Amino acid sequence: MNFRARLTLFFVLLVLVPVGSLAVVLDRVLTTRQAGRDDARAAQGQIEALNLYDEASRAAQAALPRLTGDAALIAALRASDSARATAQARLLLARAGLSRIVATIGTRTIADVGDPGAIAPYLGQLTTTSGRALGTLDVAVARGGAFASRVEMLTALKVVIVRNGTPLFSAFPAAAAAKLPNQGAATIAGHHYRVSSLGLIGFPGETLRLSVFADQSASQTPLGSLGVLAAVLLVAFIVLALVFAVAISRSLQGQLDRFLAAARRLSSGDFSTPVPVEGRDEFAALGRAFNKMSLELEGRLDELEQERRRLRDTIRRTGEAFGASLDRDGLLAIGIQTAIDGVQAQCGRALVRSSLDSELREVAVAGELPAAGDALAAVEAQAERTLEVAELDTGGLSALAYPLAPRGDRGELALISVARAGEPFSRPQRDLFSYLGQQTARSMVNVSLHEFTRLQATTDDLTGLANYRRFHDLLKNEVERARRFNQSLGLVLLDIDDFKQINDTYGHQQGDVVLRELGRLLRASAREIDEPARYGGEELVVALPQTDLEGAYHLAERLRKAICALEVELLNGGGKLRLTASCGAAAIPDSARSADDLIAAADAALYRAKRAGKNRSERAHAAGTAGASTD
Repeated sequence: MNFRARLTLFFVLLVLVPVGSLAVVLDRVLTTRQAGRDDARAAQGQIEALNLYDEASRAAQAALPRLTGDAALIAALRASDSARATAQARLLLARAGLSRIVATIGTRTIADVGDPGAIAPYLGQLTTTSGRALGTLDVAVARGGAFASRVEMLTALKVVIVRNGTPLFSAFPAAAAAKLPNQGAATIAGHHYRVSSLGLIGFPGETLRLSVFADQSASQTPLGSLGVLAAVLLVAFIVLALVFAVAISRSLQGQLDRFLAAARRLSSGDFSTPVPVEGRDEFAALGRAFNKMSLELEGRLDELEQERRRLRDTIRRTGEAFGASLDRDGLLAIGIQTAIDGVQAQCGRALVRSSLDSELREVAVAGELPAAGDALAAVEAQAERTLEVAELDTGGLSALAYPLAPRGDRGELALISVARAGEPFSRPQRDLFSYLGQQTARSMVNVSLHEFTRLQATTDDLTGLANYRRFHDLLKNEVERARRFNQSLGLVLLDIDDFKQINDTYGHQQGDVVLRELGRLLRASAREIDEPARYGGEELVVALPQTDLEGAYHLAERLRKAICALEVELLNGGGKLRLTASCGAAAIPDSARSADDLIAAADAALYRAKRAGKNRSERAHAAGTAGASTD
């Protein structure tokens, strides 16, 4: 290989490889940042859609009393007269401003009128004059198409609503909508989207899934322009480097002999000292060449500084990509490692506390510097006290700490801190550390938003207990675990006696206070492994792993007595309200074999308790007997 080829290869390895690597890193950073922005848009749209869905359900709830107060409809339902109930429900449909009415007695649908595409139903309980459960009324005011259009108008996102696996409303062709993913990325008709989905409560027998699609092209323009500009600059730099390499190699090839002679003379010389140039002979040319090399070395140092700035910018963009993370401890671990690399620290850690009364606890550590423990503790205490970025230089150690924005109004706080021995942190390093702290704090807001959305989907807002859907998922898992390990599984179903009278006498707000107090009582009475939930209306339920029928019955009695001793303040200031409840206890394998049979057995026992005079607990019959699930 001749000198020119070797010199060209040298420039390729020295310039093209680092530039190519930088291009790959830059592309990944821009792509990750874009995906994070689109996921955040989709998550925000999902929250707005859920709020609209709750609003539609509350509107349906407001219209429910017009149906429950209609004597003709109630009479038809009590008689299980489907034709008369359907006709009366159709008359009430327009009067009450509803889009659909579904009346159910037991497991039988007596009437189903209105728009089959209606969504956001509210479930109302029908009872006899004696307080016995008669059936349910599911009513809705919202229609799927109108609801989806409103969500699209407010969020500027595409919406797909799927019911029982079939598209109910879709911004895309039906064939495409049926194959869309629930989460992640999707490509439709050449357009790229980020998808976010959640399950919604529908009418009996219906499962609803609402998906929002954030069009990536809607926010790609700035990033796309930046990518094109970066690509043009990289290509131009590569071309110039190649031209420069070829020109230098051709110029130096003819001077190879003189270069070798001068190299022997300067083998122990200092390149920072110019080579004396005299005359215009070969040695003068050689001296000019070495002087030029000195200038080029100085220029290379400038290039290396530019590379450092590019690396710092890459770290900044990496910090901006943190917003896509949904694991708080993992996010803090990435944040502290990125901060150490960015400011050239030797060690660091992340601390969190859950309240003002709790101590900061360590959740992530990176690097090693045993002597930095006291310096880190001191700078962290300063940041915790001032809630501002803190710096400390002591005993040859330099430390920085950044307090992340509190995650609530209960004194929750997170801190990241770094330290190193020797040279103090420079101003640019301090600024970069603060920037990375800000990005980590913003990412933690996204984590809290995700946790809030997940909690809303599985928790009853009024009682704070698991909701109906979450309870059935938990019960299914507990039944499978009980079968696998040959263990018992107890269930207590309780119903507040004369709850309708409380609502009618003191108002629904007072009824809400009663349900909240009962939710608090159930959480306080349950073990850590128990699963209390709101089953529906004034019915509450507790799943009891590793508990047989007698254990479930004893818990039912303990709950019943605690409810009897409970005194609820009246909202009108007129004293206190006393309550009673009826309970039904069942267990696997004593009373049932499956989850459905277990609920049915507990429900039958609850019915017997009601019929026997209320304010009492009843055990379910043994599994396989005639009264195991019905009285």
